[in-house]
Amino acid sequence: MAEPMDVDAPHQAPPPAPKPKNAMEAMMANAKKGKGKETDAAQPAVLDDGLPWVEKYRPVSLDDVVSHKDITGTIEKFIDAGRLPHLLLYGPPGTGKTSTVLALARRLYGTAYKKHILELNASDDRGIDVVRDQIKNFAMTKVLFSKGFKLVILDEADMMTQAAQSALRRVIEQHTKNVRFCILCNYVNKITPAIQSRCTRFRFSPLPESEVKIRVDEVVAKEGVNMTKDGEAALLKLTRGDMRRALNVLQACHAAYDIVDEAAVYNCTGNPHPKDIERVVKSMLQDEFGSAYDGTRFCKYASAHG
Repeated sequence: MAEPMDVDAPHQAPPPAPKPKNAMEAMMANAKKGKGKETDAAQPAVLDDGLPWVEKYRPVSLDDVVSHKDITGTIEKFIDAGRLPHLLLYGPPGTGKTSTVLALARRLYGTAYKKHILELNASDDRGIDVVRDQIKNFAMTKVLFSKGFKLVILDEADMMTQAAQSALRRVIEQHTKNVRFCILCNYVNKITPAIQSRCTRFRFSPLPESEVKIRVDEVVAKEGVNMTKDGEAALLKLTRGDMRRALNVLQACHAAYDIVDEAAVYNCTGNPHPKDIERVVKSMLQDEFGSAYDGTRFCKYASAHG
């Protein structure tokens, strides 16, 4: 049985906390003991450090979307007029389709936008059951907020089966008053004409290198990346207007190398270095078949094993 507590005993101060051994322990200690603004302000910064840079630097508003100002300007006009149609956004990966739609959702509903949207990746949820269950049930629920409609975002919709697209067409017809559909895809020819005709279509072309460079320079400055000019040139060349790939490769290079130069970018992407290609071509033109073949195999092995 525990002894009774002596409430009249003098208060003894707890022993001092051990001094943190390093910066990480100090940060963890501050996070545990703090209340109020300092701790709250510090927590998001710690959480952001673990985010992929694609998400950390994703545009928040339509004005932040890189390039495609004609498209974002048109969508702004639709919103201002209160006449947002169903949208079909198509084009190569990493060109801003998903970022545009999420910025649209924030523009409509504010920071609580996730309560008013249903976001599905059709490459995973591609069957007719998803349309009949998740999408239809979401579309049938009543709207209790001011904008009058909700958003269904279907990413990679070109992976949906024909039966699922037929069912989706009927849902679009029946629930237009309650829901707006934002359909995203890489290949518009895989979307049935019946769905295409019910949407306003926008094509997202690959981003110009100059636009990608602006965002890459911003991330390099904020993350403290030690990047050379030839490294940036290689990054822009190999990613071909794909912003998502550019940021993913940049983050991988920064994690693997102290200096992100041309060789680091080629190693991270797995692309053969131009000098290796030049060496192989020269060998094929000048050397006998056996030597050229062995040289090609060596370059391939060296590329695969760093």
